[in-house]
Amino acid sequence: MTASTTAEGLQQGVRQYYGSTLASSADLRTSACCDAASVPPVLKPLLARIHPEVSSRYYGCGLVAPPLLEGARVLDLGCGSGRDVYLLAQLVGPAGLVVGVDMTPEQLAVATAHQGWHAEQFGYGNVQFVEGLIERLDDLGLEPASFDVVVSNCVVNLATDKAAVLAGVRRLLKPGGEFYFADVYADRRIDAALRDDPVLYGECLSGALYWNDFLRLARSSGFADPRLVSSRPLAITDPELVARTGETRFFSATYRLFNIPELEDACEDHGQAVAYRGTVPGHAHGFDLDAHHHFATGRNVPVCGNTWRMLQQTRLAPYFSYHGDFDRHYGLFPGCGGALPFATEPSGAEAAPAAPGPQACC
Repeated sequence: MTASTTAEGLQQGVRQYYGSTLASSADLRTSACCDAASVPPVLKPLLARIHPEVSSRYYGCGLVAPPLLEGARVLDLGCGSGRDVYLLAQLVGPAGLVVGVDMTPEQLAVATAHQGWHAEQFGYGNVQFVEGLIERLDDLGLEPASFDVVVSNCVVNLATDKAAVLAGVRRLLKPGGEFYFADVYADRRIDAALRDDPVLYGECLSGALYWNDFLRLARSSGFADPRLVSSRPLAITDPELVARTGETRFFSATYRLFNIPELEDACEDHGQAVAYRGTVPGHAHGFDLDAHHHFATGRNVPVCGNTWRMLQQTRLAPYFSYHGDFDRHYGLFPGCGGALPFATEPSGAEAAPAAPGPQACC
C-alpha cells in the first residue's frame, strides 16, 4: 500500500466517521467535549444563539475564540457543522468574515442549511463554507496573507499531512496573524500499528502527534516559538479503546502560533519590558498571552524578545506599552525548559493554569 493510498483511506474513514458513524457529540468515546460549565460566561449567550442541530454535531476538544476578533477575517479549518464558525461570526461582527473549511459533505450540509437562520438571528450574514482538504489549502482559492486569525478545533490530528496544513496556514496568515487552535497530543509517539485503526483515528487518538514532534514541526514550518495557552488530560471512556492505547496519555491543548518571521528558536533576553494597559475588553485587571505569561494591569514585566514581538507586532500592540529595544543582548532569558508542558490533572489552578475567558475549554 502506497503512502498516498494510505492517506486517501484515512481521509475516507474520517469522512465516514464524522459523516455517518457519529450522530452527535454524545457518541464520542473520549472526554474530548468537556462540560458546558467550563464555557466562559461571556460566551454562553453567543452559544445559545446557535441552532441546536449545529451544536449537537460539535466534535471539538477546546474553545478557539481568542480575544480581539472584532472586524477580523477568520478561517476555521475542519469547521464541521459550523458551531465555531457561528460563534466566531458573532465575535468578528458585521465588519468581519468567517470562512469554514471541511471535507465532510454531511457536516457542511448541516452548516449551510442553517446559514440563513443564523443571519436572521445575528442581523447580518458574514460566513462562508468551502468543501476541501485542510492539507490542500492552496487549492481552495483563498487569497494568500488574507486572514488575521486561523483557528481549528480538534482537527489537525486528523490530517494525513500535518506539515502541509501548517505550510498552508502560514501562507494564508497576514504578517502578525496567528494560528490559534485546539488539538489532541500524546506523551509519546503512537505505535505504527494503531495509526490505521479507523476508530482510534476518528476519535482523534492515533493521529495525534507526540507533543515534542509537534513543536519540532511547528518550528520547521516557520512558527519558531509555539505558545501553549491551556491544556487538560483527555480521558478515554471506552474500555476497548483503553486496552488498545495502553499507557499512552493524551491531552487536549490549545496553542497559538504567530506568523512573525523575526521570532527566534529560543527566548533571548534584550532587557525589554512591557506593561499591560488594561484595555482589552473583559480583561480589565490582567491579560494572559499564554499559559506562562500573565500581565497584571499597569505592572512592568520583563519579557524575552519573542514575547515582545508577539505583543508589539500583532493586533495586541495598542494594549501594551513597551520599554527597551533590540540593541543589546543579555543571553538566554531565564525560565526556558523542555519538560512535558501539559496539565496532568483534570482540575486545580496549580495543575492547570487557567487561561483568560475565551481560552478556557468548552
